[in-house]
Amino acid sequence: MTNYPFSWDLFAQLPIVGIMRHLTAEEVAAILPICIDSGLTTIEITMNTTDAARIIREATDRYPTQLNIGAGTVRTRTDLNKAISAGAQFIVTPTLNEQVMEACVAQNIPIFPGAFTPTEIERAWMLGAALVKVYPAGVLGPGYIRDIKAPLDDVKLLPTGGIGLDDLAAYQKAGADGVGMGGQLFDKTLLKNKDWNGLKAHFQAVVNGWVSNQIVSRINSDL
Repeated sequence: MTNYPFSWDLFAQLPIVGIMRHLTAEEVAAILPICIDSGLTTIEITMNTTDAARIIREATDRYPTQLNIGAGTVRTRTDLNKAISAGAQFIVTPTLNEQVMEACVAQNIPIFPGAFTPTEIERAWMLGAALVKVYPAGVLGPGYIRDIKAPLDDVKLLPTGGIGLDDLAAYQKAGADGVGMGGQLFDKTLLKNKDWNGLKAHFQAVVNGWVSNQIVSRINSDL
């Protein structure tokens, strides 16, 4: 278990969860410093990645206060126990698993459970979700987030699934409290070619896109 809890200050700097799935330990080790240099702050390692627990442990040991390192695709209590033992600072699930949620809440570990319908989203929030991962958000798009936020305006939503750089402004305008980005962030071609400079430029474009949209939203709200 990590001695360093999830940092909400880090997350607030850039509320984007970068989802690493099926990357090797060597790839992750090469990418994490680029994430830090680019301004990314919160990284999820999915538990269906080979050696996920080792990758999480090595990442949290190396960057205990520079990054939030969490475990994703946590589907069972076994997954959860492995993730926590490895030092995961937050937990993400693909669906609303109440047993996993209750265990996280009891241990004061932030959990972002996956939910889709209004009923699931409300249930997840009432059970103690820190953020509700609306997945797959890309199916219905930013308009769905806006519609959910109308009656459930206190619920913090993290739309995930099919979200790219060009979608950030629309999701922010719809009221998203952050987004999850997987393949759209960790570009497969750049990774395959080990184009680390290109990957850094891509990360920075995403970071700048979120921050600039955030600034515009604040200005508009003050008018």
